[in-house]
Amino acid sequence: MFENFLNIDKVILNRLIQTVLVIIVILLINKLSVKFIYRGDSEEMRKQYHWRKVVEYTTSVIGLLIIGNLWVSNFQSITTFLGLLSAGIAIALKDIFVNIAGWAFIYLRKPFDVGDRIEIGGIRGDVIDLRLFQFSLLEIGNWVDADQSTGRVIHIPNGRVFLDPQANYTIGFNFIWNEQTIFITLRSDFKKAKTILLEILNEHLKDEIIKAEKEFKRAKHEHLIVYKQFTPMVFTSITERGIQLSMRYLCNPKKRRMLTHAITESILERLGPEDNIRIAYPTSTVLVHQDQVHPATHPKEGKT
Repeated sequence: MFENFLNIDKVILNRLIQTVLVIIVILLINKLSVKFIYRGDSEEMRKQYHWRKVVEYTTSVIGLLIIGNLWVSNFQSITTFLGLLSAGIAIALKDIFVNIAGWAFIYLRKPFDVGDRIEIGGIRGDVIDLRLFQFSLLEIGNWVDADQSTGRVIHIPNGRVFLDPQANYTIGFNFIWNEQTIFITLRSDFKKAKTILLEILNEHLKDEIIKAEKEFKRAKHEHLIVYKQFTPMVFTSITERGIQLSMRYLCNPKKRRMLTHAITESILERLGPEDNIRIAYPTSTVLVHQDQVHPATHPKEGKT
């Protein structure tokens, strides 16, 4: 009986050693694959990333099969073992299986990919990693104004792709419509103001318009996207603040903040010297009478 116990211990020890060796070999293969796959070409980073993931998942599956074969050899069949195992944990690990299904959906259907800017469940960011159970976003917005990074990395379970609506800023047509608005007084020369605004937009967006037209020609073969005009537009309306001039233009989603900044500065520089164009802005006046305060708000003309 003691000899049988020693034999069992030797079998377990051999299996442990073999298991450790398999894990070490898998880790070495993954580490070497990184050196061979990544060649420093930034334009191929996305393909290199996916190849690295393919190697990692393939070696992991092969390793699990080898290790499983080592430890379940005393069972009548591996399928019997897997059946017993899955029956016991199917309900407890439901979320894990949903996340795995989400991972397969992301890779096969590709609602988004690494490098895309997306919004899912009210969270916006750039996709920086795709894993078996979750994907990671480099967050934008939130407490940071406009579409700039907060520096936080948010991990989202893959199963959320089945529950939350997703918006992709990048896939299909890699441009979005942006709008900026200014107000001028009713006595201002709005036609001249519109001419100046269009000149500013065309100056800053010349390269973006060319890229947008090329991108549209490619995208229209894959998606039903119909745009008849790519050049910037300025729309006019009258509000309680005066004449509203709304500038609408196509831009790369990752350049929106910088373009808004550059266009705003040009507007201030160009409209400032114009005597017949005045920017309207709200002001508040406080009237003090008989120890009572009566606030009144009215529009006021102002120069930039």
